[in-house]
Amino acid sequence: MTTILLIQGPNMSYLGRRQPEIYGTTTAAELDALLLAHARAHGYTLEIFYTHSEAAAIERLYQANDAGVAGVVMNPASFLFAGYPLRDCLRAVALPYIEVHMTNIEKRGFRSILAEAAVGIIAGFGVRSYILGLEAMLGHLADARTARAPRRRAGTAARAPASAPAKQRGRLAKR
Repeated sequence: MTTILLIQGPNMSYLGRRQPEIYGTTTAAELDALLLAHARAHGYTLEIFYTHSEAAAIERLYQANDAGVAGVVMNPASFLFAGYPLRDCLRAVALPYIEVHMTNIEKRGFRSILAEAAVGIIAGFGVRSYILGLEAMLGHLADARTARAPRRRAGTAARAPASAPAKQRGRLAKR
């Protein structure tokens, strides 16, 4: 089963209480429940990690890479300002990364230094940014699997596996 890691940066654990006029009233627990339900409905595993520490985020990314996690969706929160070590980590791991923000960071005058390591960025849709980010990651992973799938050359016949009875193998080879 595909596993996606969601990293929530500084202050995201205080959702629903922190500046509700900007971030809304959905709590971190409510958001987690919504996202875990999305994962169950779409057949993937979602690991959610909250941290206020850039070092902990970096350690978690390396662990995820070593554990075979398929991709990372992250709301870097204030890591977007000066997270150069985090950006270097994102470049170093073999994990696709999608950045999400609840608010339109460009409209607020913020620019993410992590963006250059991202497959893409989704911002400005409140909690829906997370669903859009997870769906974008699922699509990205599906596209990557399709690109890696072996392709049959035009005009080649299908072959039965070696374990098939000889009669069946012969029939397929004659086609």
